[in-house]
Amino acid sequence: MKTLIKLEITRTLRNKKFMFFSVAYPAILYVVIAGGASKAEIVKGTHLTLPLLMMVSMASFGAITAVLVGNSERIAKEREKGWVRQLRLTALPGRGYVAAKIASAAVVSLPSILVVFIVAAAAKGVRFDGVWQWFALTGVIWAGSIVFAALGVAIGYLVTGDAVRPVTFIVYFGLSILGGLWMPTAVFPDWVQSIAKWVPTHAYAALGQAIEQGNAPHLKDVALMVAYGALFAGAAAWLYRKDTHKS
Repeated sequence: MKTLIKLEITRTLRNKKFMFFSVAYPAILYVVIAGGASKAEIVKGTHLTLPLLMMVSMASFGAITAVLVGNSERIAKEREKGWVRQLRLTALPGRGYVAAKIASAAVVSLPSILVVFIVAAAAKGVRFDGVWQWFALTGVIWAGSIVFAALGVAIGYLVTGDAVRPVTFIVYFGLSILGGLWMPTAVFPDWVQSIAKWVPTHAYAALGQAIEQGNAPHLKDVALMVAYGALFAGAAAWLYRKDTHKS
């Protein structure tokens, strides 16, 4: 399993296109969206300025890009090419294959978070009262990305190699927009806001936003992330077993 994890990490880091969209793209979006925003004006419906709000949003968006898009496409294509079937003939347990995918995605998701933070601090002068908030933000966003890594695994086993990209991007952009990662949910109609509050990306961003305000994450958001994590992991495990029986 260690060998496969090392192989997955090396292959991920060599994929320049994927690295750009996972690491650089969220930071570029941050500058585009928050570049001309005031450092003092509070965004409607929040207690944060736009530079602070979008810092968490784009760091979360980058982490999701790394773990969701990377996992789903790679797994679907490896199933199609027979690589997964070959691995099943080895002593590698199924959980080892999934762990390798999550580990390689996590290696990329961490730099995507840190780059957004560095750009926010350098370009918009983002600062916190306590250094602990930077570490807490990094830990929460990085750990929360595991939920979407499990979703990526589930999608990879659910659809074919030809269909994986459109399906992944529909889920990816849908969750990002509805969860308020690209714009505050306060600008949505009331009925959309009522739905958005139960979307995993909304809870994911809310964890970081609470830390930015110097507070502990809300229990509801933590519970939602745990529930979605269990749901996606359970779906991934079931689909993996189903795929095994097909083979």
